[in-house]
Amino acid sequence: MAALLPRGKRLGLGGLSQAPLASPPMSIARVGIVGSGIMGSGIAETAAVSGFEVVLRSRSQSTADATLAAMEKSLNRQVEKGKKTEEERDQALARVTGTSELDALAGCDLVIESVVEDLDVKKALFADLDRITGDDAILATNTSTLPVIEMAMQTGRPDKVCGIHFFNPAPVMSLVEVVRPLTASDETIAAARQFAEACGKTPVEVKDQAGFIVNALLFPYLNNAVRLFEQGVASVADIDSAMKGGCGFPMGPFALLDLVGLDTSLAILDALYDEFKDPNYAAMPLLRRMVTAQQLGRKSGQGFLDYRK
Repeated sequence: MAALLPRGKRLGLGGLSQAPLASPPMSIARVGIVGSGIMGSGIAETAAVSGFEVVLRSRSQSTADATLAAMEKSLNRQVEKGKKTEEERDQALARVTGTSELDALAGCDLVIESVVEDLDVKKALFADLDRITGDDAILATNTSTLPVIEMAMQTGRPDKVCGIHFFNPAPVMSLVEVVRPLTASDETIAAARQFAEACGKTPVEVKDQAGFIVNALLFPYLNNAVRLFEQGVASVADIDSAMKGGCGFPMGPFALLDLVGLDTSLAILDALYDEFKDPNYAAMPLLRRMVTAQQLGRKSGQGFLDYRK
């Protein structure tokens, strides 16, 4: 699909140390986002601010509209802080369309799903996206842990499926993990990397294995923080203070667990343990019990810290 790109750019493959391609470079102008949660809305805002047309699909029109209203508030705060002009805000908002219809993604060059971290749900979604979108469209997942190959093989275009993993909050965090399943073509990975760069991010390429880079290193640390607390070594507050003061981390492990969500954290640890059977990935019993009690962190108002005040 030959399309003009934001800011006059075309997502070609120049500058990458790869063999010449037989087909023309891929172009991405319209981006579909499936999921209007924290990550989906953050990716949508990032893409719109970067000049891409965005179709944001939510399960209902009311939640899609609410997400657009929240995006406007976010951009208004940036205007108030002098980080963006009113014109830049208005242009970004004008690029975004909210919808509850999956078929509205038909004209997108790239679709990124950011729905619940449930493999069966994602596999069914990829089968639907394969049916709806054009043959040249790239289909990507924002999963932080699940195997991308499982989603790719639900489509008739496994060469055009990859992971594009943004970090929370997507408009602020600079890193994007570009995940290459066994089936992905060089063209697809190059286009994904250049999309991330066009969004002002730093892409790193990683092979398709549970946890990729960041979560494979991060979650044993978070899990072991829960272990220390469960063993009575120190309090939640003191462990958080120790890691901020001793290691220079911007927040302690418990504040980070609450931000990520204890349910999401448990799902990541379970996926890591299922793949590697490493005891460091075996979720601590306290974490599992807190999820059962719906003490999920910031999203529920209570986790290791209390947010109900």
